[in-house]
Parts: sequence; structure tokens; C-alpha cells
Amino acid sequence: MSHPLAEPQSLVLIAEDEPEIADILSAYLQRNGLRSVHAADGCRALDLHLSLKPDLIVLDVQMPRMDGWQVLAEVRHRGDTPVIMLTALDQDMDKLMGLRIGADDYVVKPFNPAEVVARIQAVLRRTRPGGDQPSRRFIRLGRLQADLENHEITVHDEDGFLPLSLTLTEFKILVHLMRAPRRVFGREELLVACLPEGEALERTVDSHVSKLRKKLEAVGLAGVPASVRGVGYRLGDVP
Repeated sequence: MSHPLAEPQSLVLIAEDEPEIADILSAYLQRNGLRSVHAADGCRALDLHLSLKPDLIVLDVQMPRMDGWQVLAEVRHRGDTPVIMLTALDQDMDKLMGLRIGADDYVVKPFNPAEVVARIQAVLRRTRPGGDQPSRRFIRLGRLQADLENHEITVHDEDGFLPLSLTLTEFKILVHLMRAPRRVFGREELLVACLPEGEALERTVDSHVSKLRKKLEAVGLAGVPASVRGVGYRLGDVP
């Protein structure tokens, strides 16, 4: 049976010190056409990452020998392997730290294994060559395409791709939202991840998002990013 959401040969490294959780995730991954390998501590995870070159890592924050933050930092030093963090603490600082170091997504324990697999499939679609984007330096979502190396956003229309003139901060915010379009990002999170250190007020985020929204509306993409009252912003569905 084929699985259109992820290539069968994709290998997921599960870095988790609780064997029951690792076994459950492994079983769900197998059902969805994905291979997996398990590391019970941070040092072993880095060894397997180096030797097996997995397509994605599911990385627990609290592990023996080396914690998830240390592992994530080393993985990012080595390259751009996608990483989904697992944390038992639903703390904003944990989420912000993970995204700041370079995590692609995070999941809070206890979690639904099916949801974790869905997130894995979504990240694999965005990052694997030949998937929804031509290579890892591009992110495509609806009519939008982000060129991560050249810091360019283009909008697809009947005549091809048209460049969208954005400031660096607007570009960072849009790319951050494009990486997980259905997720709601808090203002503080966007502030830490996308804005220069000198801009320390959450209302500054609102100003940048407002300007970004006007530029997207001008090319026919109305209502994005969407505001979630009392929480922040999400990109949502992009035509």
C-alpha cells in the first residue's frame, strides 16, 4: 500500500528515553510507510544522526547524557535535518527556545501519536527534495514561494512568479508562518524569532504584520496572515 503523504523510504530518528513512547511512535510510523530508528539518549542520537543521516528527527527535550537542546544545537551545526521537538512542559520558553535554535515544529506530551505522524509527514513534504517544493531552500504554499537563500518572496499568477517587495523582518515573519501555516504563533514567539533585538515590544509585531498583510492584499491574497484574538497570528489557507 502506498502512502502519498510521505515517501516509504523516509527514515525517522526517534530520540526518546521512554521506550514505551518510542515503541508507540515507531508502530505508527511503520503503519504510515515510514522507517524509524530509536536512540535512548542524546549522545546516541547524535551518533545515529551522523551514521544514518535520517530524513527527520523526533527529539525529546529531557534525555540523559545530552538534553534535547544540546542535541538540536549540534544537529543545526551539522546541517538542516528537520527536527520536531517533544516536550513534557507546555512552557512558552521551551517552545521559543526550540524555534530559536532551529526546530521545525514541537509537540507537547501527552500527545496523540497520529497527530505526531501527521506533523512528521507535513515537515517531510516541505523539506524533502522532489516533494511540495523543488529543494530545501524553497518553501511553497499556495501561490506563495519563499526563496530562503536569496530572501525573496514571489507570488504565482497567470503570468508566472511576481516578486513581492518585503523588508527583512516581514520576510522572516512570513517564512516563519509558512513553515506551519495552520499553527497559531504568539506575538512573543514572533518577536523572538523574527525581529531584531532592539525591537522588544509585542505591538511592534502587530505593526510589521499589518504592513505585510497590506502587501499580500495588494497581490490578491486577502486576509493573511489571520489574527487570532488574544493569541497571535497564523497564515491559514493560502489560495
